[in-house]
Amino acid sequence: MLEQDLVTKAKDLAAANFKEKMNCAESVFSALRGVGLIDCPAETVALATGFGGGIGLTGYACGALLGAVLAVSSVYGRKNPLEGSTGEERLQKLYGKPGIYRLFNSMPQQFQARMGAVNCRELCAPYEWQSKERNLNCRKAVETAVEIAVEHILAGRTDGLMRTFGPNVAGAE
Repeated sequence: MLEQDLVTKAKDLAAANFKEKMNCAESVFSALRGVGLIDCPAETVALATGFGGGIGLTGYACGALLGAVLAVSSVYGRKNPLEGSTGEERLQKLYGKPGIYRLFNSMPQQFQARMGAVNCRELCAPYEWQSKERNLNCRKAVETAVEIAVEHILAGRTDGLMRTFGPNVAGAE
């Protein structure tokens, strides 16, 4: 399947999930599973439940973005972080070049550039919570997060682990 077709199919599935009252994180994670980009049992969607509403309606990091990060992690995350390496080698798998964090680092920046914020509270501030407008904005966030996740899952197969770091708390380059 062509990348754009995959993105379209995943966005459509995520939007349908959201219309069926899955929360934002569940909608994203389930859609990426549904199109075959992540290989997890159906019950793993439960891992995304608590992220809805910016983590249990707290308004922190957008659940759609967190669902996307969770999905990309299910593909590229360390399955057994302590197995077969020293502490320094484990850190290099995260920070090094190649390094797993390089793949994830741009996800929030891309989401913010497209949506205007990464926090649920900011994304929803202009709307009444039960309004159609807020619901439409959250559906847009779900579709945006899916698109970013597809791009990152596919990039991880090629150059994603070699990307240059953007802004980060560690000062990594």
